Amino acid sequence: MSNAPLVVDLDGTLTPTDTLLESILQLLHRSPWLVFALPLWLLRGRAFFKATIAERCEFSAEWLPLREELLEYLRAQKSLGRKLVLATAADRRIANAVAARVGLFDQVLASEGGVNLKGRDKLAAIQAQVGSEFTYAGDSAADLPIWKAARSAIVVGATAAVAREAQAVTAIELQLANTPATARVWVRQLRVHQWAKNILLFVPLLTSFGFGDATRVVHAALAFLAFSLAASATYVFNDLWDLDSDRAHPRKKNRPLASAVIPVGHAVAVACALLVLALLVAAQVNAAFVGMLVAYLVLTTAYSWYLKAFCMIDVLMLAGLFTLRILAGSVAVDVPTSRWLMAFSIFIFFSLALVKRCSELVTTEKQGRSIAHGRDYRVGDLVVLWPTGVAAGLASVVVFWLFINAPEVQQRYATPELLWVIGFALIYWLSRLWIKTARGLMHDDPLVYALVNRTSRLTVIGMVGVALVAYFVKLG
Repeated sequence: MSNAPLVVDLDGTLTPTDTLLESILQLLHRSPWLVFALPLWLLRGRAFFKATIAERCEFSAEWLPLREELLEYLRAQKSLGRKLVLATAADRRIANAVAARVGLFDQVLASEGGVNLKGRDKLAAIQAQVGSEFTYAGDSAADLPIWKAARSAIVVGATAAVAREAQAVTAIELQLANTPATARVWVRQLRVHQWAKNILLFVPLLTSFGFGDATRVVHAALAFLAFSLAASATYVFNDLWDLDSDRAHPRKKNRPLASAVIPVGHAVAVACALLVLALLVAAQVNAAFVGMLVAYLVLTTAYSWYLKAFCMIDVLMLAGLFTLRILAGSVAVDVPTSRWLMAFSIFIFFSLALVKRCSELVTTEKQGRSIAHGRDYRVGDLVVLWPTGVAAGLASVVVFWLFINAPEVQQRYATPELLWVIGFALIYWLSRLWIKTARGLMHDDPLVYALVNRTSRLTVIGMVGVALVAYFVKLG
């Protein structure tokens, strides 16, 4: 064990994430037009680039994920009287914020005054401020010159090749591995289970009873795939915009991006690839459907970047995005959407969107807080949101029962009277969702909960079965 001062890198070492990339994303989230200014700032040097980003963004170290295993080691070394130094290429403001949160470092070295503290520049600063005898904790190939000059190394989350090179140039004091981003982790990040919401694209095919047309079935399947790929991409970007909010949430803090199991750069690359693939798949359906997919992406982006911060506008947007899926399904299979279906969809999805918000507020209340993090909602708003959501759900049932008496239904269905059973089933299904919400048992997304919960799923299947019998079978 060495008693030499322990110098610790920040990005990729003390924290598994990249504070510069996160700061850029936060800045673009608030001011997307600044994307055109980024190259101009970079032309003035990396130190100026980092300083400008740090000055304009509101970086907070409060919820930044840290490597607990490394922190425990640092605490133990601090208790033994060892000097700890944070040395990072991040801007001074970010470095100071992290150091203040950790509360262990005796000194902070960071990029400032036009000097980008990385590689040999960092080594020179360490030797000038700390001395020639030190141990360095780093993670990348850029740290090799520093390891070579150090008495010993702490290798954190490095690739096998970098770890071998570090071992070849100095003694290894400690080695810590990364948590790997497995296929299962990526499935969680891409929210593959959320693809269930895109089953709504099949609703026009079902309500028109056009599933005997092979071309329409194929187009519906391609539409489902295109929307699912696009949705996964938007979930990635949404998580990137919501890093601070997710990290403050009791469950969302464990998401792969919030916990930094998946690197920010990798997530951006995968999301962009998924968007391109989604548009290519959509092009195989028809041009109008491509337009619907683009509209979905624009509205989802507007929601993620701006509109979800506004009370009630956010739930109206969610209801609209669900309804848009049904409209897109109609375009994909070339079946007109009835006004009855549109009215029913808006009411029921508005109710489900309010379930989502009420569920979040119930969680907020259990945490002893009064305001939802990152949302314009307060626990006191529940007295308005509960009845509004329940009323919207019951309004959808009223629309459905009026639909049963429409002349076109009486003509198309063999036994239209059976559809009344679906109305009662809807009352049960919606009431049960709201009761689960009140008990704090609701999944973050009520539509996914409705499809994966056994009782709910059986109720939905039963309603579909009754509709099929009502359409094809003449009773009495």
